[in-house]
Amino acid sequence: MQRRKKKTGRIIGWTWLALVLILIGVEAIHAFEGGRYRLLTLGELWFRLDQAAGTGSLNMTQAIIQRHISVWLWESVIQNVLIIPAWGVFGITGLILIWRRRNPDRPSGLRR
Repeated sequence: MQRRKKKTGRIIGWTWLALVLILIGVEAIHAFEGGRYRLLTLGELWFRLDQAAGTGSLNMTQAIIQRHISVWLWESVIQNVLIIPAWGVFGITGLILIWRRRNPDRPSGLRR
């Protein structure tokens, strides 16, 4: 089971790193077309995907968090996460998923 989890994590990690290359390519294309470089933030990516799919998930998530959890959480934490470059978020989590280490004290394949 542990081996399957590790393999799934690596597949997701490599997929996210491929997404990072795509996002950097999109930023480069926009820079060549517009004449200036502008980062694609996580919030802008979510907004664009939300508009393309027509789901309204960004607004719905904001409303749920502000009404049922905390206005402070949305305004102080989540908004700051949404302004991080999208390639940075997916790149860091992709690298973590690829290179995470298993517990060295526990031999692989044996259950305790």
